[in-house]
Amino acid sequence: MALPQSLQRLALPAIGSPLFIVSNPDLVIAQCTGGIVGSFPALNARPESLLDEWLARITETLAAHDAAHPDAPAAPYAVNQIVHRTNNRLDHDLQMCVKYKVPVVITSLGAREDVNAAVHSYGGIVLHDVINQTFAHKAIEKGADGLILVAAGAGGHAGRLSPFALVAETRAWFDGPIALSGAIATGDAVLAAQAMGADLAYIGSAFIATEEANAAAAYKQAIVDGTAEDIVYTNLITGVHGNYLAPSLRRAGLDPDNLPESDATKMNFASGSTKAWKDIWGSGQGIGAVHEILPARTLIARMIGEYEAARARLGLAA
Repeated sequence: MALPQSLQRLALPAIGSPLFIVSNPDLVIAQCTGGIVGSFPALNARPESLLDEWLARITETLAAHDAAHPDAPAAPYAVNQIVHRTNNRLDHDLQMCVKYKVPVVITSLGAREDVNAAVHSYGGIVLHDVINQTFAHKAIEKGADGLILVAAGAGGHAGRLSPFALVAETRAWFDGPIALSGAIATGDAVLAAQAMGADLAYIGSAFIATEEANAAAAYKQAIVDGTAEDIVYTNLITGVHGNYLAPSLRRAGLDPDNLPESDATKMNFASGSTKAWKDIWGSGQGIGAVHEILPARTLIARMIGEYEAARARLGLAA
């Protein structure tokens, strides 16, 4: 099954993953005009009425870009919807996606046929993120168009499986769109994801250290300073296993080497004034490739150069 046409005209075959709190319209617009799919979680727009404003701004700005650059149109954008019983905004936020005909909707923490049907009603595409084959099969059975395979090493809510195993086992039965997540922070890694059988790379942590990102300066610097050894995998923070920066755990008074298990029914760690995501920072293992804070478009341009150089090293035709 070929990729949808809108995902074939990317300057780099990649999606900027939706980063809770961090992703905002500035970052999404920079990603899309830089040539990759930009995305943000609907829940980042607070209060919920702000989502209407964000979608209007992104839609209008990208349309203006396309009018001014007909030979280099912007990539499509995506909105992440948390399909979980704790998200009481889902109906409202989905209505906004329908109103603005959001090109790509990324669903997480659950799969629902009605959500997929709503997106399909206007011709949108649904990509569902999964960490194993059980969830992958359920997502496709319920009508998702493609899968985001969240492998070991990905930031935030991540799986335990090697990307080699996860992609190979999925490709054995699914020929639709696949994006791969897990420690991808260079153009070389994007090409490697394609070599394994994925269509797109799913890149998150590298974009935290960009000028447009809505992240504290200390968070951005921690990404620049950190390496894979600074990443801790735990379910304490939200009840779902994920990867977090050890320095932020220490700042919260926690011992990264001795973390207790969490109650899976709770989706938000809080201890005093310390809160999940805001004070305890998600990150993937690929941050060792991040050496400075850059504008998002500069980062994408660098990755495009790395991607093309990697293709040339392998003798691949342009």
